[in-house]
Amino acid sequence: MNPIVLIPARMAATRLPNKPLADIAGVAMIVRVLRQAQAAGIGPVAVAAGDIEIVAAVQKAGGQAVLTDPGLASGSDRILAALDVLDPKGRHDVVINLQGDMPFVQPSVLAACADLLSAHPDCDIATVVAPEASPADRSNPDVVKAVLAMEQDGFSGRALYFTRSTLYGDAPIWRHIGIYGYRRAALLAFNAAPPSPLEKREKLEQLRAMELGLSLRAAVAAEAPISVDNPSDLEAARQFAKTLGAGKQA
Repeated sequence: MNPIVLIPARMAATRLPNKPLADIAGVAMIVRVLRQAQAAGIGPVAVAAGDIEIVAAVQKAGGQAVLTDPGLASGSDRILAALDVLDPKGRHDVVINLQGDMPFVQPSVLAACADLLSAHPDCDIATVVAPEASPADRSNPDVVKAVLAMEQDGFSGRALYFTRSTLYGDAPIWRHIGIYGYRRAALLAFNAAPPSPLEKREKLEQLRAMELGLSLRAAVAAEAPISVDNPSDLEAARQFAKTLGAGKQA
């Protein structure tokens, strides 16, 4: 395998405008995400940026960024556009798609996602889950639940479905984390297909992949990384950064 890590990011987030450049203990959020990805040691890392301001911030921090069309509809569109620029000859056969709003994601989580593709040749797309944070997650539609056929070791499982609905029975659930490792052919097939019926019903794009017949597996992380979607999330991230010390990573 020859992976590359791509981080899609754009300034026009509805709930938190200019999110990628949000300051977290003196470091822009997108730079924190970049550094965590670099620390995973999976392969080269680049930001697929929708805005020149993001490119400038990444390059100032010594990272690599590709300016993509700001009008692109999704993160997968953005990483494909960046991939065309960075790797037109197709040397990288695996693409790790890391969201640009996880400033403290553990490098080991990214490595576990990539390792699934290495360990399971039949796996088209790898992703990540974490245990529920509380029983309230079970009925929260904002918490995406993964239904898995778990391996005996308990560290990964084959994905059977993803849903926002409450699952039957009062039992713990797996929270889905939006990190994906694609085989390049799977990414191309996924991106070429229109939104599927289940995807539109649940508002979950990974269901498009499942309806296409692609095989998904999930690695288990100890806990869900902080994800910054709104001002209160940003404040929580800033408070967490204080526990690490100024400018330090998780």
